[in-house]
Amino acid sequence: MKRILFSLLLVCVGFSQASVAQTADEIVANYFENIGGKDAWSNLKGIKMSAKVNQGGMEIPLEIFQMADGRQLTKISLQGNVIKQGVYDGTSVWNTNFQTMKAEKVDEEAAERFKQESSDFPDALYNYKAKGYTLELVGKETIEGTETFKLKLTKKPLKFSGEMVDNINFYYMDSENFVPILIESEIKEGPQKGAVAQTKFSEYQEVSGLYFPFSMEQGIKGVGMQAIIIEAIELNPTIADAEFAFPTE
Repeated sequence: MKRILFSLLLVCVGFSQASVAQTADEIVANYFENIGGKDAWSNLKGIKMSAKVNQGGMEIPLEIFQMADGRQLTKISLQGNVIKQGVYDGTSVWNTNFQTMKAEKVDEEAAERFKQESSDFPDALYNYKAKGYTLELVGKETIEGTETFKLKLTKKPLKFSGEMVDNINFYYMDSENFVPILIESEIKEGPQKGAVAQTKFSEYQEVSGLYFPFSMEQGIKGVGMQAIIIEAIELNPTIADAEFAFPTE
């Protein structure tokens, strides 16, 4: 079973009642209660994560910014260069081409998908009904020895190659602590189209009264996973608007 910090259990309110939750809404309510309370999350203006990944024996530092207004960016420190990826300034979405080291905007369709998904701050489950999403408790499933509630979150459709397609995420919530340990979704384009993308979460820790996973793995089900180790999380970080802007030169 993935280790959930004992301190997380100490903040559970009505834990005995929560443990017998039967509906999707009860599970989500307990989730936000256990990670710091919905009111506290509503006051969050942004998150900065300092992380690292290991590729081919090389440790690569990352800085990930996610802001309440939807702006996002990831900074990758690689061989003396700082490379920006997944940058959204509120209008355009762009990446740095690793070959040319030049900034390139994504196509219009991809940009619209990115903008739509950026509205999920701080979590797709947060105020999901107000976003027009639907949530269903599918049942229970054991994930790597941990019993979970399996939730089906149906979000607004996304456009791929001119067609609107379903946008569904499956959340596997630890049935004791009501935190997600796994999220799955279907890949909609590219060579891995039809495969299942997975994100695993563990090592929940407190940051200024809120709880975050400090260990994540991302990858494709049955193929392989990339570990992401979170070293520090800063709430409501200060960052200049210029950091998100598409380079003019």
